[in-house]
Amino acid sequence: MRNIIGIIVLLAMLSCNSTGVKQENKPLTIQERAKGKLFIIGGGGRPDAMVDSLIRISGIGEKGYMLVLPMSSSIPDTSAYYSSLQFREMGVSNIHTFNIQEAESVSEPRLDSIRKATLIYITGGDQRQFMEIVRDTKVHQAIMDAFLDGATVAGTSAGAAMMSRKMITGDELKHPEYTGDFRTIEADNMIIKPGLGLLEKVIIDQHFIRRMRMNRLLTVVLENPGYTGVGIDESTAILVHKNMARVIGESQVIVVRNSNEEVHRDNGLLKGKGLSLSVFTEGESFSLN
Repeated sequence: MRNIIGIIVLLAMLSCNSTGVKQENKPLTIQERAKGKLFIIGGGGRPDAMVDSLIRISGIGEKGYMLVLPMSSSIPDTSAYYSSLQFREMGVSNIHTFNIQEAESVSEPRLDSIRKATLIYITGGDQRQFMEIVRDTKVHQAIMDAFLDGATVAGTSAGAAMMSRKMITGDELKHPEYTGDFRTIEADNMIIKPGLGLLEKVIIDQHFIRRMRMNRLLTVVLENPGYTGVGIDESTAILVHKNMARVIGESQVIVVRNSNEEVHRDNGLLKGKGLSLSVFTEGESFSLN
């Protein structure tokens, strides 16, 4: 009897942490399950040192091939050419471009080429256009499979915004004429669409400091409690591995966290208390939890 009681007590202790609070087994996020890494660039110029870091991190300089997906761009062939040029000048020769316009018609060998790529690079342009082509298709799943299996997935500007499950589109409901100013922090204004979903509980904004997009990021963070907002400036990137992110590049990354559990409104305006804001530079790391 004493042995049975002892086993029961031991099991109870193992199910609790050091504070005596029972731990819950939360499902792993996709970035926690993935063997690959994300290299998310805020747009603008790509310093050679940053591209060199991407080449080394992905391993593309030693093996495999790089795959460019230019479907965000209105001029995809030109975008793919210039996106590849810097890599070629730095010694990467095995580069291919898939300009996919009808995702459902993509052949199985081509899908397999996406899955087996060492580095997948998504160009800038319009993130909505890219997602309208690939969302919930076999191409979308192939990108996901590549990341889970060890590929590095990189994107710049629009390619950065679409990394998260919830994607900033840049459009506003209440101010439909685009000015790029984002002058308000209003409820029910910013339009959010599904992204690739390679990051969970994180929302990415790009060109952040250069284009003064703090109001936009504050808006989406206030309207999405529990999410971390990450604003990446131009010529700057974050390297994501599991739940950690490291800053690479010339400028800064802004991280805004909202610990509130509800969305608070006041006459159409958003409000919130207890938000935290951090500013990181080259070489610094932060948790995405």
